[in-house]
Amino acid sequence: MWLEPGHAEKTALLILMAKIIHTDNFAGDYPDEKFVTGLPRLNAEQAKVICDAINSTQPETTDRFYVVVDDDYVLQPGFEP
Repeated sequence: MWLEPGHAEKTALLILMAKIIHTDNFAGDYPDEKFVTGLPRLNAEQAKVICDAINSTQPETTDRFYVVVDDDYVLQPGFEP
């Protein structure tokens, strides 16, 4: 199969990179979010598979959970008096 020139560059733009954060499950004002570290770079689909696997092992009433965010996401801090 032959691809047109520039195909790889166009395809690369369609793959959005993502990160996983550990955050508050109750939509609080100060969720004290943390990036999950130690993972390779992931696209959103790969990150969702990981989040779903982790979240499925925890009760729905857990106070924290894992969620996929864009690669440039800015963490929401915890409460600081």
